[in-house]
Amino acid sequence: MPQSLHCKYGHIVFSTKGRQPTITADLEPRLFDYLGGIVRGLKARLIEINGTANHVHLLIRESKSVADQEFMAQLKGDSSHWVNETFTNRPRFSWQDGYGWFSVSPSDIDAATAYIRNQKSHHKKVSFEDEFRQFLRKYGIEYDERYVWD
Repeated sequence: MPQSLHCKYGHIVFSTKGRQPTITADLEPRLFDYLGGIVRGLKARLIEINGTANHVHLLIRESKSVADQEFMAQLKGDSSHWVNETFTNRPRFSWQDGYGWFSVSPSDIDAATAYIRNQKSHHKKVSFEDEFRQFLRKYGIEYDERYVWD
């Protein structure tokens, strides 16, 4: 029987709307668990997740059956809907419109995992905006600053 084999890894980065610090300490663990459930439901595998009050990083083994745009629409849409339905005493929660999805070589999985785990201490020195610009430069992605953030 023929096989269709697939092994692609992605480092996904996106922020809250306006980079507002709305991922509070009480919300973070539940939100990260919920995002992990969405990832699994989309037939991908979550390797690592972390972030700060205004953005999140996920390292995943990508799904071969779900296109990136569909994956992101469900990940962000379902999770923001869940936050707003579950935590009704909070201000409205939403994600930025865009995102970054960067390929990761299998040989770089350990380094990417460590990078994501270190987010809170990393962002004591580097802003989310500067970090994201560094990713864009590293991957040679041309961008217009006017449209990157929301």
